[in-house]
Amino acid sequence: MLQDLFQSPDYYAVDDLLTEEHLLIRDAVRQWVKKEISPIIEDCAQEAKFPAQIIPGLGNLGCFGPTIPATYGGAGLDYISYGLMMQELERGDSGIRSTASVQGSLVMYPIYAFGSEAQKQWYLPKLATGEYMGCFGLTEPDHGSNPAGMITNFREDGDHVILNGAKMWISNAPFADIAVVWAKNEAGKIQGIIVERGMEGFTTPETKGKWSLRASATGELVFDNVRVPKENILPGVTGLKGPLSCLSSARFGIAWGVIGAAMDCYDIALRYAKERIQFGKPIAGFQLTQKKLAEMITEITKAQLLNWRLGVLKNQGKATPAQISMAKRNSCAVATQIARDARQILGGMGITGEFPVMRHMMNLESVITYEGTHEIHLLITGMDVTGLDAFK
Repeated sequence: MLQDLFQSPDYYAVDDLLTEEHLLIRDAVRQWVKKEISPIIEDCAQEAKFPAQIIPGLGNLGCFGPTIPATYGGAGLDYISYGLMMQELERGDSGIRSTASVQGSLVMYPIYAFGSEAQKQWYLPKLATGEYMGCFGLTEPDHGSNPAGMITNFREDGDHVILNGAKMWISNAPFADIAVVWAKNEAGKIQGIIVERGMEGFTTPETKGKWSLRASATGELVFDNVRVPKENILPGVTGLKGPLSCLSSARFGIAWGVIGAAMDCYDIALRYAKERIQFGKPIAGFQLTQKKLAEMITEITKAQLLNWRLGVLKNQGKATPAQISMAKRNSCAVATQIARDARQILGGMGITGEFPVMRHMMNLESVITYEGTHEIHLLITGMDVTGLDAFK
């Protein structure tokens, strides 16, 4: 494999907007990715295998639930730190960032925000280190963009509930120790419930044959009369507000993360274009190549500034779900186009595992769809600016 020579583009000196702590955190994750992810990730993707050996390292870095207070085992960091962590992880691979995003935003966050004190004390410290790994069950075979239509449900049975249904496209499912599952109670209200591996009737078949996120483990959650103690129900929320607030946290991480992938594609394409000689000069000297590179760095810079401002708003408690949707949609669209343009600059070499571009390109085709499709986020912005609901 080629040596990881990544240099982060910073055309507008965005680093000057970051604190010394932000830079130290970002650089620590960047160096870890170069040492632990870059040497193995192409093989993992080719073999469709999640590198489980990296889990303790992610925990040691604080990448699991970095904004969770230290009282519960988290790092107690701000949201810009979280974004920078996700940026660097996704620069390595979208699947690695997905693993961390799910653990922090979709498993630890709902337990912290909506869980009982006993649930927080028991689960969060174990999740923060990676001793426990978790997954998030919302999407169903027939209900993706419309989670309110879910049919997964539970009924009371003494001190337990009986859970039935299925979820699909669940990152971390094949190896997760717990699942935060959203299901309807007997009154038809959505609640969160913590399901543990080993509970009778709970299975997690792995999704095979993926062309995208190949270094990430994806699966289903199947519940066949699973008896779950009532004490595992998250007591602090009822309705879609619960899962949607989790998604807002995860989408924030995605907005930052995919720009890491875009940066990697740009950096590789720029270096390659300077070195690749055709017609007697580097292809970077041709107008059409410069057009691609100029547009790449422009869009990366715009996204960096958008993400930074969103991080400031998030730290102030002012970021709205619609603002997060805009950033997720923008970053995913930008990163996907940059990956495609980088692949063209690399020509035939762009489809090989000798460079990361095609892997990023395939991964981003999933990220632009999951946790709210490109079109759904467009309509969220449309509804926010017009006040009119296009979903009904």
